[in-house]
Amino acid sequence: MEQKLKKEPLGKDFYLYVSDHHTFGTDAVLLSNFAAARKNDKMVDLGTGCGIIPFLMLRDGNLQSAVGVDISGEAILLANKTKSELNLSKFEPINANLNDLKGKVEFGCHTLVTCNPPYKAPNAGLKNPDETVKVARHEIECTLRDIIEVSAKLLQTGGRLCMCHRPERLSELMRLMGECKVEPKRLRLVCQRKGQEPWLVLVEGKRCAKTGLRIEPTLYVEEDGNFSQEMINIYGAYKEAYL
Repeated sequence: MEQKLKKEPLGKDFYLYVSDHHTFGTDAVLLSNFAAARKNDKMVDLGTGCGIIPFLMLRDGNLQSAVGVDISGEAILLANKTKSELNLSKFEPINANLNDLKGKVEFGCHTLVTCNPPYKAPNAGLKNPDETVKVARHEIECTLRDIIEVSAKLLQTGGRLCMCHRPERLSELMRLMGECKVEPKRLRLVCQRKGQEPWLVLVEGKRCAKTGLRIEPTLYVEEDGNFSQEMINIYGAYKEAYL
């Protein structure tokens, strides 16, 4: 079935195209903020979908270059349409399996890799009959180990891998990062409101770094029944486009 395209505003004169299959949620916005891209960063976004993470960074004037990789041709068409209309020459969408990037994306030279991965293991929970949704939610085309291994290959020494995931898989995530010589350096939990368990964890690792993990204050999405001030700050000056 043909997907309807929609322009999603990201600020004044800035937007991206989304579809029923390829849109974005709070976790992607939080990951972009957590990764805190710099102007000289050369980044790769694995499983980029509609390109929300690199587009947010480019909107804010960051990144020297950005590559968005996705196995879905439909997702890359969306990202290319946004790139073309906004003339974002720094962004390169690539339709590929992340396990087959040799010769398509340069290894060992990037300073930042981001990934908002499928949260469910291959055999965990019921699978959506829609193939695109199923691949986005379950580790069917790639595993968590695959993601971290290819991230390590893409990064230069000292380069950063920033990921979000469900808290129940945190120990697995950190173990795999250590095995791939991407040392966990920062961790932040995200709770809907005070008194509740976290629903998201944000982790940053550095390629071939020394041990030493910093746990940042918990991020609360809501406060007194409304969005917290920090969430409003994260969504930025154009928060009306999101909230």
